[in-house]
Amino acid sequence: MHWLRNLRPKSSLLLLIRRPYCSSRQLPTLTLFTKDPCSLCDDAKEVLEPYKHRYTLQEVDITLPENKVWYDRYKFDIPAFHLNGQFLMMHRVNTTLLEKRLAKLEDSN
Repeated sequence: MHWLRNLRPKSSLLLLIRRPYCSSRQLPTLTLFTKDPCSLCDDAKEVLEPYKHRYTLQEVDITLPENKVWYDRYKFDIPAFHLNGQFLMMHRVNTTLLEKRLAKLEDSN
């Protein structure tokens, strides 16, 4: 068992490892209202890529029968986004607005 001691990290290395978020912190939910195909939705997901560690993405296909209410609301306006259940933006990703709202949520935690 003496070999196990050699596998433990040095204490100085532990100081370099930081978790960006507390493990008890729940990430906000970014809901993307979409359909297939949707090239604007694909573009939006690419723009969102640098922020993906700051939210949980939930995609809602508005063409499914159970999502009729969302189809009626967004059939001409996808992609549309909600953050934690609140309308955020539609048509294109506004990174300034997204950053502002995510920072506000992070500061409140």
